[in-house]
Amino acid sequence: MYRYLRPLLFALAPETAHDLTLYGLDVAHRSELLRFVATPPDDLPVAAFGLHFPNPVGLAAGLDKNADHLDALGALGFGFVEVGTTTPRPQPGNPKPRMFRLAAHEAIINRLGFNNDGVDALVRHAEKSSYAGVLGINIGKNKDTPNEKAVDDYLFCLERVYARASYVTVNISSPNTQGLRDLQEEETLRRFIGTLREAQERLGARHGARKPMLLKIAPDLSESELDAIAEVLLASGVDGVICTNTTIDHSAVASDPQGQETGGLSGRPLMAHATAVQRGMAERLKGKVGIVGVGGILDGDDAVAKLDAGASLVQVYSGLIYRGPELIAECVNEIRRQRGGADGR
Repeated sequence: MYRYLRPLLFALAPETAHDLTLYGLDVAHRSELLRFVATPPDDLPVAAFGLHFPNPVGLAAGLDKNADHLDALGALGFGFVEVGTTTPRPQPGNPKPRMFRLAAHEAIINRLGFNNDGVDALVRHAEKSSYAGVLGINIGKNKDTPNEKAVDDYLFCLERVYARASYVTVNISSPNTQGLRDLQEEETLRRFIGTLREAQERLGARHGARKPMLLKIAPDLSESELDAIAEVLLASGVDGVICTNTTIDHSAVASDPQGQETGGLSGRPLMAHATAVQRGMAERLKGKVGIVGVGGILDGDDAVAKLDAGASLVQVYSGLIYRGPELIAECVNEIRRQRGGADGR
C-alpha cells in the first residue's frame, strides 16, 4: 500500500507528511487494518546487551519523539523501538521549515533540534501504551542548558525513564543542538559517562533490574577522536554504542537544490560512511562493547552489511520514509537468507 501513498505524502511538506503518517498508522492500528500496511516478519531472535530481541531490526530514535505512537509502530514488526530524543523540559525545537526531503538522493536533512514534550510526557505515554516489546529511550539535554551542566539534564532523564525503558541511549551526537557534540571530547566524555554509569548502577540496585546504557556517536569524528571514544567506552563499562547519528557533511548531496540546508543528513548518502565508522569502532572494541548499526539502510543488503561490519542490531529511519514498512520484513528476511540468523549462526 505504501508505494501508492508515497506520492501523496511526498507532495506535502516533510514534517506535515511525518505527522500525517503517524496519525494514519494509529488509526489503522485501532481499526485493525494495519495488516494491509505491513506484514510483520517471522521471528529471528538475537541476544544483545543482556536483552532478547525477536529480530535485529529496530526503529531509530527521532520518528516518535514523545512515545505517542508506540502501539502502532510496535505492530509493524520491529524487533525493538527507540523513542525520543527526550529532554527534561518541553521545547519547541528549531524554527520551521526544519526538515528537507532530497528525493533524488533518497536522503533527508533535518534540523529539528530535540523538539519534544519533555521527559515526563514521554514516560506517561509509554506507561499507557500496551507495547510490550524491547523499548529504548533516547535522552538528551535542553537547548539552553550549558555543557558544564549537561550531565544534570541526562541524570534527570535517566532517573525518570529508567523504570519503563528496556535500555537507555545517551545522545550526545545530534548536530542540531549547539555545542552538544563537544561532549564527545575525551576528558569531557570520561567524566560525563562516569557520572551516568554510577547513576545507572544505583538505579539498577533500586529497581532490582540493571538496564543497559548505550552511547550514540556522530559519524563526523577523526580517527584519533574515535580512538579516544573507544578507550572511554572500554574503561567505563558502557553496554553499547550506536553508530551513527546524522552527518554534517553534505558533499554527497551538493548538487541538490536543498543540499546546503543546515542540519544532519541521513539516508542513502550516509550508508558508506556510517558503516565505515561502525567497522572502525568494532575493530577498536574487539567484541567487548555491543554495537547497533544505523545510517542509510534502504534495503536488506544494507542491513546485512551493518551486521557484517560488526553490529549485533540495526536501526532504520530514513529508509522507512522512502521504502515504507515493507523495509522491516525485507531486512529481517535478507539477514535470515544471507547469514542464517541475526548472529550469523
